[in-house]
Amino acid sequence: QVQLVESGGGLVQAGGSLRLSCAASGRAFSSYAMGWFRQAPGKEREFVAACNFNGGSTNYDDSVKGRFTISRDNAKNTVYLQMNSLKPEDTAAYYCAAQSGYYYKPQYKFDYWGQGTQVTVSS
Repeated sequence: QVQLVESGGGLVQAGGSLRLSCAASGRAFSSYAMGWFRQAPGKEREFVAACNFNGGSTNYDDSVKGRFTISRDNAKNTVYLQMNSLKPEDTAAYYCAAQSGYYYKPQYKFDYWGQGTQVTVSS
């Protein structure tokens, strides 16, 4: 079992930055690929970014590429999402998730999810 708790959300103006954190507890954090997802009101949850067990390999949705950066600190059992140049369309609840296995595989489900943190970008 892995428990995930997100933090760092808030209200920011367009063009601003936020850094989300996701603290993990439980089994062997460094053996999981980690991801960030988001869900806006009335929309389905969508993939944002993922990284492998040591952060050496990353994947991004095209909508955030070049603006968002996923990273992790295994010593702190924490994964981050640095979000720059934020746009109103980035407004959503953001969730971190853990996928069993060292390397991110988009065809496989994520096994554990946090409760989410709200990000609101004003225009």
